[in-house]
Amino acid sequence: SSRLPELAVDTIAALATAAGPGAIALVRMSGPEALEILRALTADQADPSPRTASVRSITHGKGGDLLDRALVTVFPRPDSYTGEDMVEISCHGGWLVPRLILDACVAEGARMAEPGEFTRRAVLHGKMDLVQAEAVLDLIEGRSRAQHDAALFQVERGLSRRISELREQLVTLEAYLAHYIDFPEEDEAPVPVDRVVAAAEALREALEELLETAPEGELLREGALTVLAGPPNSGKSSLYNALLGEERAIVTEVPGTTRDALEAVISVGGFPFRLVDTAGLHDSDDRVEVLGIEVARRYLDRADVVLFCVESHSEVGSVEREFLAGLADVPTVLLRTKADLVSGDGVSEDLNGAHVRESVELSVVDGTGLGRLRALLPEMVYGGLVRTGASVPALTRARQSEAVGTARDQVVAFMEALEAGTPVAVASALLRPAETALEELLGLISTDEILDRVFREFCIGK
Repeated sequence: SSRLPELAVDTIAALATAAGPGAIALVRMSGPEALEILRALTADQADPSPRTASVRSITHGKGGDLLDRALVTVFPRPDSYTGEDMVEISCHGGWLVPRLILDACVAEGARMAEPGEFTRRAVLHGKMDLVQAEAVLDLIEGRSRAQHDAALFQVERGLSRRISELREQLVTLEAYLAHYIDFPEEDEAPVPVDRVVAAAEALREALEELLETAPEGELLREGALTVLAGPPNSGKSSLYNALLGEERAIVTEVPGTTRDALEAVISVGGFPFRLVDTAGLHDSDDRVEVLGIEVARRYLDRADVVLFCVESHSEVGSVEREFLAGLADVPTVLLRTKADLVSGDGVSEDLNGAHVRESVELSVVDGTGLGRLRALLPEMVYGGLVRTGASVPALTRARQSEAVGTARDQVVAFMEALEAGTPVAVASALLRPAETALEELLGLISTDEILDRVFREFCIGK
């Protein structure tokens, strides 16, 4: 149900498609005056039938100047995206026509919408919850099939349902406590304390299980930072180009060509990876090259997976071994590059202590090892989602993880309080912040601060 007084807001307007040349642009309005503003722009023309696209002349100015012939659709409240009266005008694209129509809407009384304001109103009017709203942004920004699948699952309330179920478990636990408090043991309480403890433990496990999806879920939205590292001229830029499928890095036979870091988002096995080609790691007196190496090390400090390149015909020297040993906490693949230049299996050696997860013979010239590398990357970084598929309840944002983490911590605090002999009536108060966290996560309790945090990343018009 709506969380705003009916029509107690102004009317907003925005261009909902990207500005610039294009066949069609969409101008949308939402609010109490949307239909009246449309009538002012379509004077002497019949009102369009609800939810039926119809052609109308869009006019404005003292002389009723024709701005465009456009396709107009009206969505009366409450059956619209925002829950308010909405108008969508599909006009010709380009720089001028959409702007003229938008300016006309504003001149007739609309206000330019803020980023995400249409979706924000949808939340405030109960058309979706905050988790669904975040999924709308993920759907717009999706750069891989797995992220697309996860976002669609959340838009359809997949994650929201799971959070609602956890909230219901919490409410049930609180009901058990109310019974226990109202009917103490000497009066033969209908809910024994061991049942309360079992319910709390089940809830803790469920919250923990959902929280465990956060690392992969957040990577799914951001893309796993995948750093190409290794000595100069070891084939990093060639591999970068091969994975990208285009010549984005300069590839030469001169060591030290990459002075900075190149970054691009690619999809491997349907999962997003932020691929970074860095400067070769070695000692250098060149000031610019030294800066590039420092940039490379900063990326390595944040890497989710490292692809360390060493030529197949070269030994893995002490410098490389020391570097690999320092990557103990980062999944690392040793790529023996330029395998097409070496007969047989190239140099073989013991890499004990180097913390290498996999070793792959690779050639971007004849394709050797590329298929294996593409299969390895999703499994190494997104192993859980590879096995279950992306259409599962997964936390994809820090806000979601914080809320579920707070709920988990409060349930744990409650269980520890019971174990320490704290009176049940006192310990039960520890569960209230858990319920509040889950309600704020869904938007059942909404504050301006929470809403601002969710919608500040949205584009105008959504």
